[in-house]
Amino acid sequence: MLNATSEAAVRDIRIVLVDDHDLFSAGLCLLIQQEPGMVLVGRARNRSEAFERALLRPDIILLDLGLDNECSLDFLPDLMEAAGNAHVVVLTAAVDTDLHLRAVTLGTRGVLLKSQPPDSLFKAIRKVHGGELWLTRSLVSSVMSRVFGSGSKPTEDPEILKIANLTAREREVITLIAEGRKNKAIADRLCISERTVGHYLSSIFSKLEVTDRLELLIYACQHGIARIPVPAHGPALPNARVAGYSRAS
Repeated sequence: MLNATSEAAVRDIRIVLVDDHDLFSAGLCLLIQQEPGMVLVGRARNRSEAFERALLRPDIILLDLGLDNECSLDFLPDLMEAAGNAHVVVLTAAVDTDLHLRAVTLGTRGVLLKSQPPDSLFKAIRKVHGGELWLTRSLVSSVMSRVFGSGSKPTEDPEILKIANLTAREREVITLIAEGRKNKAIADRLCISERTVGHYLSSIFSKLEVTDRLELLIYACQHGIARIPVPAHGPALPNARVAGYSRAS
């Protein structure tokens, strides 16, 4: 573990490494410690240690997919919740696009093969820390196909990376908004605070480049992220107000 000065702590990207292969992990720890602008704040070998290190509030979690005889994706959402604002970059030796796609669906911001050179890892860490995705071309193609359907032409749609940037929890929030729920109801449903809901909404607005809940609702419906429940009876709502939403909501 590397001790940074208070000045460096402000500047450096705080990293936790979760990998149960000691030889690989030890080598990667040394590389991270030597990389300018990065600091290793913790290392874990299994699920319980990963949750302990998550409490250190890292900026980036480097997560091995195969961990202690279990798939780390099974506990990824809970790990991300425990780590606060940390972004996850998956490290894997498995060339399995379906597995990588599942990781992205659950909120992973980057996927990197262990066969890649160290420079690629450090570039991925910086890109993800800056709010971008780090995906292979084949994975981007799979994400686009999954979002838009096999019969569409996703390569021509500039919105695909915006949608791919959404985490699993952000998609949950969008779905609940489409159901007409306000922040308190969303917080109660997801067992989080209203303040956290507000943070999710700010992130969603930024990623999708919308300014309010009504624009978000329209965007989500247009791109198949959510559907407005159809009322059992009653007249259609006017265009200025949809399912209880107005620009003032």
